Amino acid sequence: MAKIQELIQKIKIGAVSYLNTKPLIYGFENGMMKEETEFIFDFPSNIAQQLLTNQIDVGLVPVAVLPTMKEYHLISDYCIGCDGAVASVCLFSDVPLQNIEKILLDYQSRTSVALLKILLKEHWKIAPELIVTEKGFEQNISGTTAGLVIGDRAFKQIPLFTFNYDLGLAWKDMTGLPFVFAAWVANKKMPADFLTSFNKATAEGMKHIDEIVARNKFDAYDLHQYYTRNITYLMDETKLKGLELFLQKLGKLAIMV
Repeated sequence: MAKIQELIQKIKIGAVSYLNTKPLIYGFENGMMKEETEFIFDFPSNIAQQLLTNQIDVGLVPVAVLPTMKEYHLISDYCIGCDGAVASVCLFSDVPLQNIEKILLDYQSRTSVALLKILLKEHWKIAPELIVTEKGFEQNISGTTAGLVIGDRAFKQIPLFTFNYDLGLAWKDMTGLPFVFAAWVANKKMPADFLTSFNKATAEGMKHIDEIVARNKFDAYDLHQYYTRNITYLMDETKLKGLELFLQKLGKLAIMV
Protein backbone atom coordinates (compact mmCIF):
# COMPACT_ATOMS: atom_id res chain seq x y z
CA MET A 1 0.00 0.00 0.00
CA ALA A 2 1.39 3.41 -0.96
CA LYS A 3 2.37 5.76 1.79
CA ILE A 4 -0.20 8.44 2.59
CA GLN A 5 2.18 11.26 1.65
CA GLU A 6 2.64 9.73 -1.79
CA LEU A 7 -1.10 9.99 -2.36
CA ILE A 8 -1.26 13.65 -1.38
CA GLN A 9 -0.27 16.22 -3.98
CA LYS A 10 2.56 18.35 -2.69
CA ILE A 11 1.86 22.01 -1.99
CA LYS A 12 3.80 24.07 -4.51
CA ILE A 13 5.70 27.00 -3.04
CA GLY A 14 7.40 29.77 -4.97
CA ALA A 15 10.26 31.73 -3.47
CA VAL A 16 12.61 34.46 -4.60
CA SER A 17 16.17 33.46 -5.35
CA TYR A 18 17.82 36.46 -3.66
CA LEU A 19 20.16 36.55 -0.68
CA ASN A 20 17.46 38.17 1.46
CA THR A 21 15.31 35.04 1.28
CA LYS A 22 17.98 32.72 2.69
CA PRO A 23 16.82 32.99 6.33
CA LEU A 24 13.18 32.40 5.27
CA ILE A 25 13.92 29.23 3.31
CA TYR A 26 16.61 27.84 5.64
CA GLY A 27 14.20 25.48 7.39
CA PHE A 28 12.90 24.06 4.12
CA GLU A 29 16.40 23.64 2.72
CA ASN A 30 17.28 21.67 5.86
CA GLY A 31 14.48 19.16 5.49
CA MET A 32 11.49 20.74 7.19
CA MET A 33 8.19 19.91 5.39
CA LYS A 34 10.03 18.11 2.58
CA GLU A 35 7.26 15.50 2.28
CA GLU A 36 4.50 18.11 1.91
CA THR A 37 6.07 20.80 -0.26
CA GLU A 38 7.73 21.39 -3.60
CA PHE A 39 9.78 24.56 -4.13
CA ILE A 40 10.14 26.70 -7.25
CA PHE A 41 12.67 29.57 -7.37
CA ASP A 42 12.48 32.62 -9.63
CA PHE A 43 12.62 36.41 -9.44
CA PRO A 44 9.75 38.25 -7.68
CA SER A 45 7.48 39.24 -10.56
CA ASN A 46 7.55 35.71 -12.01
CA ILE A 47 6.64 34.15 -8.67
CA ALA A 48 3.78 36.64 -8.36
CA GLN A 49 2.48 35.68 -11.82
CA GLN A 50 2.63 31.98 -10.94
CA LEU A 51 0.61 32.61 -7.79
CA LEU A 52 -1.97 34.61 -9.77
CA THR A 53 -2.37 31.82 -12.32
CA ASN A 54 -2.50 29.00 -9.73
CA GLN A 55 0.74 27.40 -10.90
CA ILE A 56 1.80 27.53 -7.25
CA ASP A 57 -0.22 27.52 -4.02
CA VAL A 58 2.00 29.71 -1.87
CA GLY A 59 4.53 32.34 -2.83
CA LEU A 60 6.97 34.77 -1.29
CA VAL A 61 5.64 37.55 -3.48
CA PRO A 62 5.93 41.33 -3.90
CA VAL A 63 3.04 42.82 -1.94
CA ALA A 64 1.96 44.99 -4.88
CA VAL A 65 0.35 41.87 -6.35
CA LEU A 66 -2.18 41.59 -3.49
CA PRO A 67 -4.86 43.94 -4.92
CA THR A 68 -4.88 41.95 -8.18
CA MET A 69 -5.64 38.62 -6.47
CA LYS A 70 -9.17 37.24 -6.24
CA GLU A 71 -8.31 35.72 -2.88
CA TYR A 72 -5.20 35.94 -0.74
CA HIS A 73 -4.06 34.94 2.74
CA LEU A 74 -0.92 36.14 4.57
CA ILE A 75 0.26 32.88 6.10
CA SER A 76 3.45 33.60 8.02
CA ASP A 77 4.68 35.78 10.85
CA TYR A 78 7.72 36.53 8.68
CA CYS A 79 8.27 38.67 5.59
CA ILE A 80 10.94 40.67 3.79
CA GLY A 81 10.72 44.16 5.18
CA CYS A 82 12.75 47.03 6.56
CA ASP A 83 12.48 49.80 9.10
CA GLY A 84 14.77 52.29 7.43
CA ALA A 85 17.53 51.62 4.91
CA VAL A 86 17.08 48.26 3.16
CA ALA A 87 20.33 48.50 1.12
CA SER A 88 19.09 46.30 -1.74
CA VAL A 89 16.34 48.47 -3.27
CA CYS A 90 17.91 51.69 -4.44
CA LEU A 91 17.78 54.42 -7.04
CA PHE A 92 21.30 54.92 -8.42
CA SER A 93 22.35 58.07 -10.24
CA ASP A 94 25.29 60.15 -11.39
CA VAL A 95 23.34 63.33 -10.59
CA PRO A 96 21.14 64.61 -7.73
CA LEU A 97 17.41 63.83 -7.71
CA GLN A 98 16.36 67.18 -9.16
CA ASN A 99 18.62 66.67 -12.20
CA ILE A 100 17.36 63.18 -13.09
CA GLU A 101 15.55 63.14 -16.45
CA LYS A 102 14.91 59.41 -16.91
CA ILE A 103 14.71 56.37 -14.63
CA LEU A 104 15.26 52.80 -15.79
CA LEU A 105 12.88 50.53 -13.86
CA ASP A 106 14.03 47.15 -12.63
CA TYR A 107 11.94 44.47 -14.36
CA GLN A 108 12.17 42.01 -11.47
CA SER A 109 9.75 43.50 -8.90
CA ARG A 110 6.51 45.41 -9.28
CA THR A 111 6.46 46.41 -5.59
CA SER A 112 9.73 48.32 -5.81
CA VAL A 113 8.57 50.07 -8.98
CA ALA A 114 5.26 51.03 -7.35
CA LEU A 115 7.09 52.28 -4.25
CA LEU A 116 9.38 54.37 -6.44
CA LYS A 117 6.39 55.96 -8.21
CA ILE A 118 4.82 56.86 -4.86
CA LEU A 119 8.07 58.38 -3.59
CA LEU A 120 8.61 60.36 -6.80
CA LYS A 121 5.18 61.94 -6.53
CA GLU A 122 4.69 62.38 -2.78
CA HIS A 123 8.16 62.56 -1.27
CA TRP A 124 10.68 63.76 -3.81
CA LYS A 125 8.11 65.61 -5.96
CA ILE A 126 9.83 65.06 -9.30
CA ALA A 127 8.48 63.60 -12.53
CA PRO A 128 11.23 62.04 -14.66
CA GLU A 129 10.43 59.75 -17.58
CA LEU A 130 10.07 56.13 -16.44
CA ILE A 131 11.39 53.42 -18.73
CA VAL A 132 10.59 49.68 -18.59
CA THR A 133 13.72 47.55 -18.95
CA GLU A 134 15.08 44.09 -19.61
CA LYS A 135 18.06 42.09 -18.36
CA GLY A 136 21.32 44.04 -18.39
CA PHE A 137 19.74 47.49 -18.07
CA GLU A 138 22.12 48.47 -15.27
CA GLN A 139 24.89 49.25 -17.78
CA ASN A 140 22.71 52.01 -19.23
CA ILE A 141 22.56 54.02 -16.00
CA SER A 142 24.57 57.12 -16.80
CA GLY A 143 24.44 60.91 -16.73
CA THR A 144 20.88 62.12 -16.15
CA THR A 145 19.49 58.59 -16.61
CA ALA A 146 19.15 56.95 -13.21
CA GLY A 147 18.19 53.36 -12.45
CA LEU A 148 16.13 51.49 -9.88
CA VAL A 149 18.03 48.30 -9.05
CA ILE A 150 16.84 45.65 -6.60
CA GLY A 151 18.13 42.49 -4.98
CA ASP A 152 21.69 41.18 -5.01
CA ARG A 153 22.54 43.24 -8.11
CA ALA A 154 21.93 46.45 -6.16
CA PHE A 155 24.93 45.85 -3.90
CA LYS A 156 27.25 45.80 -6.89
CA GLN A 157 26.03 49.23 -7.98
CA ILE A 158 26.83 50.96 -4.68
CA PRO A 159 30.48 51.86 -5.46
CA LEU A 160 29.69 52.85 -9.04
CA PHE A 161 27.48 55.89 -8.50
CA THR A 162 27.76 59.19 -6.67
CA PHE A 163 24.11 59.17 -5.58
CA ASN A 164 22.29 56.25 -3.97
CA TYR A 165 18.70 56.79 -2.81
CA ASP A 166 17.53 53.92 -0.60
CA LEU A 167 13.77 53.38 -1.08
CA GLY A 168 13.28 51.79 2.34
CA LEU A 169 14.82 54.82 4.04
CA ALA A 170 12.82 57.24 1.88
CA TRP A 171 9.55 55.47 2.82
CA LYS A 172 10.49 55.64 6.51
CA ASP A 173 11.30 59.35 6.19
CA MET A 174 7.98 60.02 4.45
CA THR A 175 5.64 57.89 6.61
CA GLY A 176 7.45 57.04 9.83
CA LEU A 177 6.54 53.39 9.20
CA PRO A 178 8.45 50.27 8.15
CA PHE A 179 7.94 48.80 4.70
CA VAL A 180 7.04 45.29 3.55
CA PHE A 181 8.50 44.33 0.18
CA ALA A 182 7.40 40.70 0.06
CA ALA A 183 5.23 38.38 2.14
CA TRP A 184 4.32 34.70 2.22
CA VAL A 185 0.93 34.59 0.51
CA ALA A 186 -1.46 31.72 -0.31
CA ASN A 187 -4.07 32.00 -3.04
CA LYS A 188 -6.49 29.74 -1.16
CA LYS A 189 -7.25 28.82 2.44
CA MET A 190 -4.66 26.38 3.72
CA PRO A 191 -5.11 23.65 6.37
CA ALA A 192 -4.40 24.71 9.96
CA ASP A 193 -1.74 22.04 10.47
CA PHE A 194 0.07 23.20 7.32
CA LEU A 195 0.03 26.81 8.55
CA THR A 196 1.52 25.82 11.91
CA SER A 197 4.31 23.79 10.29
CA PHE A 198 4.95 26.42 7.63
CA ASN A 199 5.32 29.22 10.16
CA LYS A 200 7.73 27.10 12.20
CA ALA A 201 9.78 26.37 9.10
CA THR A 202 9.99 30.02 8.02
CA ALA A 203 11.08 31.01 11.53
CA GLU A 204 13.88 28.45 11.72
CA GLY A 205 16.42 30.51 9.82
CA MET A 206 16.22 33.34 12.34
CA LYS A 207 18.09 31.08 14.76
CA HIS A 208 20.90 30.43 12.29
CA ILE A 209 21.90 33.80 10.85
CA ASP A 210 25.63 33.28 11.47
CA GLU A 211 25.51 29.92 9.71
CA ILE A 212 23.62 31.41 6.75
CA VAL A 213 26.19 34.19 6.43
CA ALA A 214 29.00 31.65 6.48
CA ARG A 215 27.30 29.54 3.81
CA ASN A 216 26.77 32.45 1.42
CA LYS A 217 30.08 34.09 0.66
CA PHE A 218 29.42 37.58 -0.68
CA ASP A 219 32.07 40.27 -1.05
CA ALA A 220 29.89 43.17 -2.17
CA TYR A 221 28.16 43.75 1.20
CA ASP A 222 28.28 42.64 4.85
CA LEU A 223 25.56 39.97 4.96
CA HIS A 224 25.43 39.91 8.76
CA GLN A 225 24.54 43.60 8.71
CA TYR A 226 22.07 42.97 5.90
CA TYR A 227 20.25 40.19 7.78
CA THR A 228 20.24 41.83 11.19
CA ARG A 229 20.06 45.58 10.51
CA ASN A 230 18.77 46.22 7.00
CA ILE A 231 16.18 43.46 6.55
CA THR A 232 13.63 43.03 9.33
CA TYR A 233 11.83 39.74 8.97
CA LEU A 234 9.11 39.79 11.62
CA MET A 235 5.67 40.79 10.32
CA ASP A 236 4.67 42.78 13.39
CA GLU A 237 1.88 45.30 13.94
CA THR A 238 3.83 48.27 12.62
CA LYS A 239 4.75 46.33 9.47
CA LEU A 240 1.07 45.59 8.90
CA LYS A 241 0.31 49.30 9.28
CA GLY A 242 3.03 50.13 6.77
CA LEU A 243 1.65 47.50 4.39
CA GLU A 244 -1.88 48.84 4.74
CA LEU A 245 -0.71 52.39 3.98
CA PHE A 246 1.26 51.23 0.95
CA LEU A 247 -1.75 49.37 -0.45
CA GLN A 248 -3.90 52.48 0.05
CA LYS A 249 -1.38 54.61 -1.82
CA LEU A 250 -1.04 51.91 -4.47
CA GLY A 251 -4.80 52.08 -5.08
CA LYS A 252 -4.64 55.84 -5.58
CA LEU A 253 -1.62 55.43 -7.84
CA ALA A 254 -3.54 52.98 -10.04
CA ILE A 255 -6.38 55.47 -10.40
CA MET A 256 -4.00 58.27 -11.42
CA VAL A 257 -1.98 56.23 -13.94
